[in-house]
Amino acid sequence: MNNIKIAIIGLGYVGLPLARLFATKYPVVGFDINKRRIEELRTGRDVTLEVDDSDLKAVLKQVSGGDAGLFCSDELDDIRDCNYYIVTVPTPVDKNNCPDLNPLFKASQTVGKVIKKGDIIIYESTVYPGATEEDCIPVVERVSGLKYNVDFYAGYSPERINPGDKEHTVEKIKKVTSGSTPETGRLVDQLYSSVIKAGTHLAPTIRVAEAAKVIENSQRDINIAFVNELKKIFDRMDIDTNAVLEAAGTKWNFLHFKPGLVGGHCIGVDPYYLAQKAQQYGYHPEIILAGRRLNDSMGEYVASQVVKKMIKRGIQVKGANILVLGITFKENCPDVRNTKVVDVIRELKEYETNITIYDPWANPEEVKHEYGLDILTEMPQDKFDAVVLAVTHKEFEEINTLFLQKENTITYKLK
Repeated sequence: MNNIKIAIIGLGYVGLPLARLFATKYPVVGFDINKRRIEELRTGRDVTLEVDDSDLKAVLKQVSGGDAGLFCSDELDDIRDCNYYIVTVPTPVDKNNCPDLNPLFKASQTVGKVIKKGDIIIYESTVYPGATEEDCIPVVERVSGLKYNVDFYAGYSPERINPGDKEHTVEKIKKVTSGSTPETGRLVDQLYSSVIKAGTHLAPTIRVAEAAKVIENSQRDINIAFVNELKKIFDRMDIDTNAVLEAAGTKWNFLHFKPGLVGGHCIGVDPYYLAQKAQQYGYHPEIILAGRRLNDSMGEYVASQVVKKMIKRGIQVKGANILVLGITFKENCPDVRNTKVVDVIRELKEYETNITIYDPWANPEEVKHEYGLDILTEMPQDKFDAVVLAVTHKEFEEINTLFLQKENTITYKLK
């Protein structure tokens, strides 16, 4: 493992923690086309909060060199002398829930402009089985003029980052690895095992590693859909769903999942990648898509439950003032990508209500850009007819208790 120099393509929630980790042992160039992101990182500040500023500053370098450390850049020339290229860009879906591989294609073009004979490109982005070799590698071949598995090689090691989780950090999560040839697989596995404390699992092929990743989140999506359906059933029966789950959870092999809004860049997206690939092979995945439909319906359901509570209490819905606590896709995390809280807000606005959104974690500029919504980062002191606890940020524990004590305020908590 000598003379290794790594380029990380994409410095978001996945790429930066990985770059920071590798930089403790190897020279790493973190590449991102977002100039503002590069400027922030060079000051030792990570707005995603995935890497502590002190940890980031400990590995930062001002120039790209041969010593271990992280140099951040948006200049293509700075990654030309690397020999491992790791792609960590997002893989979203479009408005029709079809996989959008454009970020992967652009990253592949970037690598194609600089890759050399003997180099290895590793993809971490979540994809369907076959995407690496059937969709991405041809782009690298076309741009570089090099031949796959003759001049350059590939690997796939799916990311397992859990945004906002400070316990299960990248080095503490077992890593699946794979390569386009047996020797490449061993090299990729050795690279990751040199920094991943939890160990690695070398899959026999890239397609196996791709499939393993995409079913991880599909499995969680289906299980959450099950408890979301339970909530809809038990709400009609006036039974506390959480109390039911707590009682059932006393059995040793019960799987612990809770009702919720399923958004984000993984669980709410990955099942569509597997579903589309299955359909290309002539199979219609009934359970996977049923789970997606149910989870995607929860925003509308939450809004309807809030409105029903208001009507029962005799509160006029039209013109009512409603406070929504949280806009991020999960608790204690600033990530607002594919957040399903916007579905709740959109549905409540259909009733001509006045919505105030408070979230101390989210970036107001990002929320405005992505969803056209204004948010507050300090708790409003106004009087509200209803409060929806959409995200269970730690800051909301006392606030939730406060509103529960107010007789004239409707409160709704999904989880």
